[in-house]
Parts: sequence; structure tokens; C-alpha cells
Amino acid sequence: MRRFALAAVLIAIAPATVVLDNPHVRVFRTTDGSLAGVDHGPGVVISLNDGPAGTAVWMDNVASQAQSTFGGSLIIVQPRRAKTPPVVVPAPGSAPGESPFIGMSFNPLFENDQVRVIRARMDVGAREAFHTHGSDTIVVHLSGGEIEDTANGKTTVNRWKRGDVEFEARGSSHSARNVGKAVDVVLVALKQ
Repeated sequence: MRRFALAAVLIAIAPATVVLDNPHVRVFRTTDGSLAGVDHGPGVVISLNDGPAGTAVWMDNVASQAQSTFGGSLIIVQPRRAKTPPVVVPAPGSAPGESPFIGMSFNPLFENDQVRVIRARMDVGAREAFHTHGSDTIVVHLSGGEIEDTANGKTTVNRWKRGDVEFEARGSSHSARNVGKAVDVVLVALKQ
């Protein structure tokens, strides 16, 4: 009986899992609202819960919170400040929602000196014209769905699930078309 109780406690405080890690950002996922294992420092906490799904807040020190106010499944995006300016500067790009699009909506959630956070939706059949990303952007999938992407002369259909995270690098270019159900995401555009 005692082993079972201990296992339940360990599950309740399981550390967050790293789902994306590069020189620009580290992204964690947790399923129980616990922020254990998340790095000290600022970040965006995004709820994947059915009620306030897509709700995002900024925390100055994510790891200082033992438990988020959301509970449930979370994505935590922690930008990393560049120590030196980039050597190669890509061609100017567009911000989310600036390229021509059909059937898409963008709702700004908040902005500060490190990130710009937007809730976006691609309706069935929505299209985003060819565009170049003006910033590193983390896409957090709230609903999942099927998006056809065309980049570098190649077209692929990506199948996303709720909670999936993708990284769109600054200077990368593509077009996109929704070939499935409506897709809801939170976009975290990094300012570096």
C-alpha cells in the first residue's frame, strides 16, 4: 500500500519534458500543471486545457512557481537571449499575419521586450501566401490538424496533434494551406 502512495506522489510532481531545444529557445511540456524541471528565467506558459486552451501568460521566473495557475497540460516557451549579434542577417521577413492570407485570423495576446504572442486560427481551406519569417517563431498546436507546406520547391502535408510544437526559423520561407479541420495555434515570435 505504501509503494502505491509513493508512486502517486512521484507522478504528481513529474518534471516537465523538453520538447524543443536550440540556441534560441527551450520549450517544455508538462501534463499535470507542474513546473518542476523548468529552467529558471522568464518564459511564456500556454495552457492546453479544454477550458482556457490557448491562454498564455508571461512569467519573469517560471521555475519559481511550483504549480501553474492553469493546471493540466502546459507548454512552456523560454527564449534565450543571444550573447552576440548574429553573423548572417537574413532578408527582412514578415510578422505573423502580415503576408496575404485567406481564412486565417490572428488575435494578439501580449507583447513584451522578448516575445510577441498571438492566437491564430486557420479555417478549413485557409491559405497563407509564400512568406519569409521575420523572427524565430514557435508554433504551439492547440487543436492539431493537417497543414500542407511548400518550401524549397517541395510540398509536404504535416499532421499535427494537440500539444505538438514546431519551430519556424527566422529567414525561412514557405506557404501553407489547411487541408483538414480548422487549426488553432499559439504563435510565440521571439525578439532577438
